[in-house]
Amino acid sequence: MANEQVKAGYFGEFGGSFVPPELQEVLDYLGEQFLKYKDDPEFNEEFRYYAREYIGRENPLTYARQLTAKWGGAKVYLKREDLNHTGSHKINNVVGQILLAKRMGAKRVIAETGAGQHGVATATACAMFNMECVIYMGAEDTRRQALNVFRMELLGAKVVPVAKGQGRLKDAVDEAFADLVQNYKHTFYLLGSAVGPHPFPTMVRHFQSIISEESKRQIIEKEGRLPDAVIACVGGGSNAIGAFAHYMDEPSVRLIGVEPDKAPTLTQGVPGELHGFRCLVLLDEQGNPQPTYSIAPGLDYPGVGPEHSQLKLSGRAEYAAVSNEEVLEAFQELSQTEGIIPALESSHALAYARKLAPSMGKDQIIIINLSGRGDKDVEEVFRMLRG
Repeated sequence: MANEQVKAGYFGEFGGSFVPPELQEVLDYLGEQFLKYKDDPEFNEEFRYYAREYIGRENPLTYARQLTAKWGGAKVYLKREDLNHTGSHKINNVVGQILLAKRMGAKRVIAETGAGQHGVATATACAMFNMECVIYMGAEDTRRQALNVFRMELLGAKVVPVAKGQGRLKDAVDEAFADLVQNYKHTFYLLGSAVGPHPFPTMVRHFQSIISEESKRQIIEKEGRLPDAVIACVGGGSNAIGAFAHYMDEPSVRLIGVEPDKAPTLTQGVPGELHGFRCLVLLDEQGNPQPTYSIAPGLDYPGVGPEHSQLKLSGRAEYAAVSNEEVLEAFQELSQTEGIIPALESSHALAYARKLAPSMGKDQIIIINLSGRGDKDVEEVFRMLRG
């Protein structure tokens, strides 16, 4: 991406930065440091080192032979972000940002988390680099993801339950930004999704683009050509923007984002402001963000990243919504068909793919971004299925 677009902080009409002046100074400095280091050979060598030696990249692009045969139609490949250290794509962005924080002299790191995967990844990196770590998490999500709360605390992080509002991801983001406004002089906000004021969406995209950088090379090695479609779940949008990034300029590749039908930001949202940036957002009659719900806590957000908003408006990407019932079916199906237990977030992409694949030819190819593993969800799914 050209530096001019990075500096602008806009994707079409979406993006920008609408924050108090004192915080804007902090974000401007963050943007300057990101631009300074993102193309710096030493920085990138260190990022690649940790990607290889700590995260475990590159991860496989696995041909789902059994699933392909069961669904009929297109060949199905899974990009295995579930195999990363800490169990999801979140660690890619965390390692990139923690290396930036280190260069900026930060000693205290804060983050928000929904499903807990970003919180676990942040706590992991802070332990490795000996930084104070505070994680804001909706009170409802701390109940749904109790195992991840314990993992964060085990790694030395302080987890702050947020009971305001619905006690979910939006409310955790609210509290994290409130902390940053109060403590910006010595605190680095390691935002986990492709949302928020500039430069966060651009930074997250940059570090997560390693997903499609790998998958593009891998599919050409395996099949000798590009896929016909890339499918990923969308909440805030980080795993999807990473999965799409290196296919943006390949018009033959369909980019498909899948969201919960109870949080249909991209399929039903309108332009508005949320958390200091402009995006598609679900608003009530008073113009406030609507309450949302998803069985996948990481997708439980009334807005979406500004680049996804522009991709929707321009038509370059397609977005669809699936039901909780479809997600649970897909969760069980991948587990029983391929021996891979997916995160509930990732199961949204699977739920749509299982409808799309049979409509495609056997010579066509789908890549599903398997954004995380389902260990964190097994107890909650057990309760849902067994009542």
